[in-house]
Amino acid sequence: MGVDRAALFRLATSERFERAVKVLPGGDAQAWRSASRYVAGRSRPEALASVAGLLGRGHGVSVDLFGELVRDTKVAERVAEDYVRLAAALPVPPADAWLSLDLSHLALDTDPAGAAARLATVAGALPPGRRVQVGAEDASRTDAVLTCVLDVAGRGLADRLGATLQANLLRSPDDCDTLTGAGLHVRLVKGAYVEASAVHPYGEATDVAYLRLAFRLATAGTPWSMATHDGRLREALLLALGPVPVEQLLGVRPEIADELRERQVPTRIYVPYGPEWFRYWLRRLAESRGA
Repeated sequence: MGVDRAALFRLATSERFERAVKVLPGGDAQAWRSASRYVAGRSRPEALASVAGLLGRGHGVSVDLFGELVRDTKVAERVAEDYVRLAAALPVPPADAWLSLDLSHLALDTDPAGAAARLATVAGALPPGRRVQVGAEDASRTDAVLTCVLDVAGRGLADRLGATLQANLLRSPDDCDTLTGAGLHVRLVKGAYVEASAVHPYGEATDVAYLRLAFRLATAGTPWSMATHDGRLREALLLALGPVPVEQLLGVRPEIADELRERQVPTRIYVPYGPEWFRYWLRRLAESRGA
């Protein structure tokens, strides 16, 4: 992993750096021009327009209102209300439209019980057949995220939930079995955070871990999808396991998603929107440095 990539990941969590860029003359506009490739807009109507276009091309979507690291429970309550309104605004079934969120956006760090209640409210607002995909955050939150998701699944909402499993974490095989036992949909990713310990190194070791987890999920009969832009992994798994759903990020090689749909492989595009776009954009830049 290069120094540039690690540095960008650190900047992606820095409110100070974001403020510094935005106060520069033209800084906000220039950053937005670059970010808009990966972001569906700053408002819900803009996001829904992007959703309509993707659905029209035959892709499923997973829509996310930007935000993380909320500590104020009143703010978290407003976030949950925004998600409920977003759920109501999505095109009606059978349009393949899910939600996506990070639990720290619901004040997981300061109010875990409240975060579970808020997640249950969002999941309960979805019609049958739709899910809210809970994102993976840094490894220090993995236990809290898993506890919250299992809590809400146990309230009879497992069919409205999805969890994210990071292949680079050494703990993930055990977490995989736990999620499978709870009847949750699993989105398998390589892992987007720079962790200090208890991880496979990026490269071959993480790729092998990804393959092993994919076969573990398939053998267990777990509903799952592969969320990766790694063409070698994707094609190897499609050859071995058949048309497993593939998830991609908005703005990243969209021609691949279109080609997969032509091959009858189910696809889902992550569609993020909202005013808190800056640090997400930096993470995309960091990932483009390769791993």
